[in-house]
Amino acid sequence: MDFEYVEELVENDVKAVIVKNVQNFELPHIFECGQCFRWNKQENGNYIGVAFGKVIEIEKKDSDVIIYNTDKKEFSQIWVNYFHLHRDYSEIKSILSRDNLLKKSVDFGYGIRLLQQDPFELIVSFIISANNRIPMIKRAIENISKKWGEAISYKGNIYYSFPTIDKLSEATEEELEECGTGFRAKYIKDTVEKIHNNINPQSVEYNELFDINWIKVQDDDKCHTSLQNFMGIGPKVADCIMLFSMGKYSAFPVDVWVKRAMQHFYLAPDVSLKKIRDFARNKFGELSGFAQQYLFYYARENHIIV
Repeated sequence: MDFEYVEELVENDVKAVIVKNVQNFELPHIFECGQCFRWNKQENGNYIGVAFGKVIEIEKKDSDVIIYNTDKKEFSQIWVNYFHLHRDYSEIKSILSRDNLLKKSVDFGYGIRLLQQDPFELIVSFIISANNRIPMIKRAIENISKKWGEAISYKGNIYYSFPTIDKLSEATEEELEECGTGFRAKYIKDTVEKIHNNINPQSVEYNELFDINWIKVQDDDKCHTSLQNFMGIGPKVADCIMLFSMGKYSAFPVDVWVKRAMQHFYLAPDVSLKKIRDFARNKFGELSGFAQQYLFYYARENHIIV
């Protein structure tokens, strides 16, 4: 466990919790490492985000983490798992740092944690992410949330929860395209429809291959192949979904930054994405996903070019 205990407080009529003596927790490392799209840095250095129908604000003060707009009960029910605080990241970093090449990336992104996010939201979000830029991805997700999500007020501002499966199943392809999803609108429409139609295992038309709860409990390789049955989900997007929302830590998403990092540290420039993925999973095993995040953050922040 990477914290000691939790205190509750009220500051300027806003309830909050203080997570005491947190280890391996740096806000930019967590929220700028490619795993999430609904967190935004504030002028004071804090981050405000929307997750699981809640709006919270995070502040790092010395070794403590303050989470505003929540309480101890909600922390134990949602945020301790969301921020993966029961996992010992010092142990993970110690194991990965035995590789002298990877150690440089681990030391650079020492405060990264893998967020435990909602699978449905991540499926839609990473379909949108394919061949897309971060500002456009965030804008499209925000537009979808405004149109089909629920309004949430915090500090005089209105935020929007990501829509439920039921609500988003009402969206037409044209409406999704108007939200800025582009050609991905048809993929989202088809995928949401399949997920919605397979929520109930008792349904006559039920197909477990499109049941995201069933997919989540499969072994890592089965999870990876099953996610690719949805339109718009290839190997890299499947790896992102299973790593950031399904607890599958052998996943190793390979994008341009990870490819550059792997080529820079380990491989010849002409190696294929599949070979990079296979190499990394063989090398890092069950900690591959953690290694990927350290490599991604290091390569992007240092503008690695091969």
